[in-house]
Amino acid sequence: MAEETKCFENLEAWKIARELTNRIYGLTREEPMARDFGFIDQIRRASVSVMNNLAEGHERGSSKEFVKFLFIARGSAGEVRSMLYVALDQGYMLRENFEDIRDLAIRCSQLCWGLIKYHLKNADWKTRIVTLALIFSSVLGFALTRYR
Repeated sequence: MAEETKCFENLEAWKIARELTNRIYGLTREEPMARDFGFIDQIRRASVSVMNNLAEGHERGSSKEFVKFLFIARGSAGEVRSMLYVALDQGYMLRENFEDIRDLAIRCSQLCWGLIKYHLKNADWKTRIVTLALIFSSVLGFALTRYR
């Protein structure tokens, strides 16, 4: 791993996720959103999840583990984007703020996807197959338990 990425704090994706989280926390302190406690809790958890999954996956020390956590982080960035649309539709935020914060969430997704592709491209074929199988089996297992 390159010298500059030995610490998760040096990952561009984590830096953008941190900025996203700070923007979400600032946004959720403002009225009228500040009164919607359920909404605030959900969007804050989703933004923190992006940061934490990048950090945890990176600290696991293996590409296979990192890729798994990158997929989760990417999903959480998508959740933040979806919730931003709810905030916009409910009049909780101005379109300008929406677009700025949405763009940060999109950038997080793009950076996660770039890291996923990099790690899978540089893995041997067995690791690629095992990694993808683990990811898809966990997704399938979640779907089966959730939608019985």
